Amino acid sequence: MSISRALNVSASGLTAERVRMDTISENIANVNTTRGPDGAKKVYKRKHVVFEEAPGGSGSFAGILSRVGGTGGGVRVSRIEPDTGPNKRVYDPSHPDKGPDGYVELPNLEPVAEMVDLITATRAYDAGVTAINATKQMQARALEIGKA
Repeated sequence: MSISRALNVSASGLTAERVRMDTISENIANVNTTRGPDGAKKVYKRKHVVFEEAPGGSGSFAGILSRVGGTGGGVRVSRIEPDTGPNKRVYDPSHPDKGPDGYVELPNLEPVAEMVDLITATRAYDAGVTAINATKQMQARALEIGKA
């Protein structure tokens, strides 16, 4: 695998994980949202990011590992999907958006699970940065060998 391809693969991972972190942050920010931006009663739906292999890939993970100098193209965000699970219902008769039975519909997300996902995405991002730094170090050492 060439140096530039290694950098491109790592950069694609950084971009995808950044979108994932932004989406998780949006979920956390809307944990108690019961109205849409226009003021209409619309409960926020949790979103999650779906990754796929970027063009230029070689198929399966095993296929990439079996070849020397694989042609993996990295990863990209395929889509951001809303969660289809049911909303949470919480009894709060003093809430302005309560139903006739006193229950309020809240988004179908758990802040603790979102924080765990955010930590996972942050660690994946850090791993990508480490891979880029290692690639740059290898490139610098190769140039030093060429000087000698």
